Amino acid sequence: MHINILLNELANEIHKNNHHWWHDAAGTKLERNKGELLCLIHSEVSEAMEGERKDLMDDKLPHRKMAEVELADALIRILDYAAGFGYDIGGALCEKMDYNATRKDHTREEREKPNGKKF
Repeated sequence: MHINILLNELANEIHKNNHHWWHDAAGTKLERNKGELLCLIHSEVSEAMEGERKDLMDDKLPHRKMAEVELADALIRILDYAAGFGYDIGGALCEKMDYNATRKDHTREEREKPNGKKF
């Protein structure tokens, strides 16, 4: 199976498991605010940064680094968002990886030039 199919299947599974966030108690689909959902993704990445900054272990999964768990949370939110709005996240990821492999500004030579992309 291709990575895009697997990623889209994972997104759909996560979205199915998060049904309660997308529907009210009667089962009516809720209108989700894209900005709010994107900020929730951002908050998980910020929590990962805090875990790295302080070298913390996670409080809910204490055998794992906080950053690792928060990145998993961010991935869950990203895939849920993608499935919730019908995005082909797997296809987009594959195409973007292919595109990035050919980008001149990603070459070592270009990065080492003055004002080159350092990170």
